[in-house]
Amino acid sequence: MQNLLWRITHISERDLVQKSSFGSFPRSLFSTSPVSSGRFFSVGGNLSTFGAGRKESVWCDFLKRAAVGFSRGSRFATGFTPLQPKPLSSIIDVDRAKTRSPEDLISVWDDYHLGRGHISAAIKAPLYHLLEQRSLSCRYFVIPVWRETGYTNMFIQVQMPHMLFTGLEDYKARGTQACPYFTVTHYTEFAESKGVVLVHGDIVFASKLSDSEASWLLETAQTFYLNDVRYKLVERFNKETREFEFNDVLRALEMPVF
Repeated sequence: MQNLLWRITHISERDLVQKSSFGSFPRSLFSTSPVSSGRFFSVGGNLSTFGAGRKESVWCDFLKRAAVGFSRGSRFATGFTPLQPKPLSSIIDVDRAKTRSPEDLISVWDDYHLGRGHISAAIKAPLYHLLEQRSLSCRYFVIPVWRETGYTNMFIQVQMPHMLFTGLEDYKARGTQACPYFTVTHYTEFAESKGVVLVHGDIVFASKLSDSEASWLLETAQTFYLNDVRYKLVERFNKETREFEFNDVLRALEMPVF
């Protein structure tokens, strides 16, 4: 953890901001819990299509009321408090869902997540297990989000079934008190029976992250953990932090390097 914090602290401002010019189920299948536009994407043809050193403390109070589908829980990762997801049964009628095909289940999962601030997804069970295995020793990473004025970097924490995304600058400034911009939970109830894991994402701060950016972040984060070449960068960030070069991430994403 100490080396990781060294790496985060020493990502230069030049790294941080680069300038450039450049068929649904019946509605009764679901419970009345308010879960609301999902996007589909695939990674290398393998994913199913689908939409610090400060002392530990509680994340900002906003999370107590803003993260739909979550309740407070025990420690998430070193220096952080996790968000504990509500059971899948609080979102859908699990018994009815058991009678549906994987394709129907994925389709309606996406259809039901309609409305700004929520991302739906599905991943094949073997890939979920690979992501889970790799994240055990590599819980952190940084991914740049390209905007018109340059890059905004997101700090990622992975402790399956959770993935949390927050602004790197906020993390550097606030440490354990930094609030996540985007939270993701994986539901494994159908991993064995249907071979799919349902994914639900909440955008906590719409002012910080758009739907399309959140969807892209989820997709991109998964590629870094599931693609063997990209995963080497994740390993370097976590295990050989002084050897990590942020420009390698930019090149992997085909973003401009200055």
